[in-house]
Amino acid sequence: MATYPSIDTELLRSFVAIADHGGFTRAAEVVNRTQSAVSMQMKRLEEDVLQRPLFDRGGRQVRLTAEGQVLLGYARRILKLHGEVLTTLREPHMVGSVRIGTPDDYVMRFLPGVLARFAQTYPLVQVEVHCEPSYQLLQRHDLDLTIVTREPGTEIGQLLRQERFVWAEAAGFNVHEQQPMPLAMFNSDCFCRAWACNALDGLDKPFRVAYSSPSLSAILAIVGAGLAVTAQLQSLIPADFRILGPAEGLPELPQSSIVLVRNPQKHSQISETLAEHIVEGFKL
Repeated sequence: MATYPSIDTELLRSFVAIADHGGFTRAAEVVNRTQSAVSMQMKRLEEDVLQRPLFDRGGRQVRLTAEGQVLLGYARRILKLHGEVLTTLREPHMVGSVRIGTPDDYVMRFLPGVLARFAQTYPLVQVEVHCEPSYQLLQRHDLDLTIVTREPGTEIGQLLRQERFVWAEAAGFNVHEQQPMPLAMFNSDCFCRAWACNALDGLDKPFRVAYSSPSLSAILAIVGAGLAVTAQLQSLIPADFRILGPAEGLPELPQSSIVLVRNPQKHSQISETLAEHIVEGFKL
C-alpha cells in the first residue's frame, strides 16, 4: 500500500488565504506570518508534499493552476472538518459574541436559515447583525464578518455566489409599458442602480427613478403594489413577481458577486465558525 506525506493544515490555511486574497503579501497578513514564511510554506507544499505546481506566477497577480484549483476545493473541506472537530470536542459550548454586517437584501433571503442552524449548535453565542449598504459596510472596521455585493472584477474576500440582476414587476401589472417607465431602486450610491439606468439609456428607453430606498423590503413593497419596476438579484425576487427581459423590451443586466470579507484583526473561532455557516447557507 502506497504511503504519502501528510499535509499540515497550516500549509492549507496559507494556501487558501493566497487564493482568497490574490497574493502572498495579503495572505501573509491574514495568517499572521511574514511573506517569506508563506512563500517557503508554498514551496514546501508544491515541491515536497504534492510535487505539483499550484500557482501560475507569470502575471502580476498570482493565479492557481489546474492542480491548484483542485487542491483549493479539498483544502476548504479539510479546514472545515478540522475546525468542526476542534469545535465539537474542545469547545462544545462556545460563549461570546460576533458582529456581522450585511445589506438587508440578504437578511430575508439567506440569513434566517444560516442563523437558525448556527444558534442550534451554538446557543450561547450572541450575534449582532448590522444592516447597511455594501459601500458603507466596507468602510467599517468594527465588524467580524461582512457580506457585500461587488461588481465583476472587484471581488474581495471569499466568493459566496454569483448572480445576474433581473428586471421584475408585480404579476398582473404592466408597469414596464408606462412612458416613462417608473423604477424603484436603491439609493444613488448603489452600483446596481447605475447598471439599470445605464442599460436603459443604452436602449433610449424613457424611465424615471420614481422611488428610492436603502431597504429592499420597501422597494419590494412598492413594486408589489404595481407602482414601479425594479432590478435586483434574481434570488431576491419574490415568487409572485414577474421576471422581465428582452421580450418586454428591457435589456439584459450584468452578473454581480456576493462575497464574504473576514476582518483579520477580529479573527476568532466564533467568527470563523459563523463564516463557515454563511458559506454553506449561500449555496442553498
